[in-house]
Amino acid sequence: MAASEKKLKVAIMGAKGYPYVYGGYDTMIKELGERLVAKGVHVRVYNHRALFKERPRFVNGIECIYTPAIESKSLTQLTHTFFSMLHACTSNVDVIFVVNSGNGPFGIISRIFRKPTAINVDGLEWLRPKWKGFGSKYFYWASKMATKFFDQIINDSDEMRRVYLELFNTDSKVIAYGANPRESVGSEPLKKWNLESRDYFLIVGRLVPDNNADLIIEGFLKSNSKRKLVIVGDVPFADAWANRLKNIQDPRLLFTGYVTDPKELAGLYSHCYVYFHGHEYGGTNPAMLKALGYGCAILALDTPFNQEMLQNGKHGWYFEKKAESVKETVEKAESEPEEMEKLRKTARSGLTQKYNWDHVTEQYLEVFRGLAKK
Repeated sequence: MAASEKKLKVAIMGAKGYPYVYGGYDTMIKELGERLVAKGVHVRVYNHRALFKERPRFVNGIECIYTPAIESKSLTQLTHTFFSMLHACTSNVDVIFVVNSGNGPFGIISRIFRKPTAINVDGLEWLRPKWKGFGSKYFYWASKMATKFFDQIINDSDEMRRVYLELFNTDSKVIAYGANPRESVGSEPLKKWNLESRDYFLIVGRLVPDNNADLIIEGFLKSNSKRKLVIVGDVPFADAWANRLKNIQDPRLLFTGYVTDPKELAGLYSHCYVYFHGHEYGGTNPAMLKALGYGCAILALDTPFNQEMLQNGKHGWYFEKKAESVKETVEKAESEPEEMEKLRKTARSGLTQKYNWDHVTEQYLEVFRGLAKK
């Protein structure tokens, strides 16, 4: 490896940190950061100081900087990136990589300091029901600012690239979110919930309106299915919408809350009859990639993003955003078990090269090297 390659210094910010893995961005930083270090890149990750009791400077070869934030629901992320950006711009890093379009305006700082930047802007944040009013307007404006101040916009799906071209007249590079094909695991973990293999439908995701668990539950309960519907996930704060769902009384519903044990989660994915995907906004979705990786039969809400991920029906069936459509899809899936088995057998082949973390890392490295030369 040439000496010049070894010197490439990349700062990453905008997520909770490393090796903290809670959401999609944290997972990406872990997968990407460790691979970049293996390729001789100096990787620095900015961590939320409040989340780390112990603060080692280096973890697995990744430099960790613990920056403060104004701790509140709406300000934590933004103030953390603001302080991190100031620190990175006054240091000797070659490239700054930011995740989350909400951080778009901070590109003006790196512009002033003439530091090359890239930003992964993720999904249609301004459409998500949780950002009503000002929050929605802020995310739309911030995403627009990202296209003005950052040197390279990165999207994780072709559909999001089209959206950014249409709305902001800005092209972006498409680098998908990575996934790892998984081995199916035994059914032992299911005993915890008295479940049997193939005897339940599965939802995995935060209990927020844009993941449409309410719609799926309503449609499922209208169906004649004798199976259970298992809902994995929750919200980390008191929420009337989520509580309303959790209070629905029906013996076919099972709310597990968060499942943090990887073996238990693997068991739930591996043995479901069908995985339900109701996520509505955004590009490549990590939960869907996991479902493909574990070989699940998939029923997904019919959106351009889900069509792209399931290759227009090659790796799943679709339902419309109506309870009646969910009901019909459940009953059709139950009446065609051999079709569900076919989907399981071919699911892992849906994780094409574009979703391979090594391939994803190569594409990011190419972007970072190009920016560093500027």
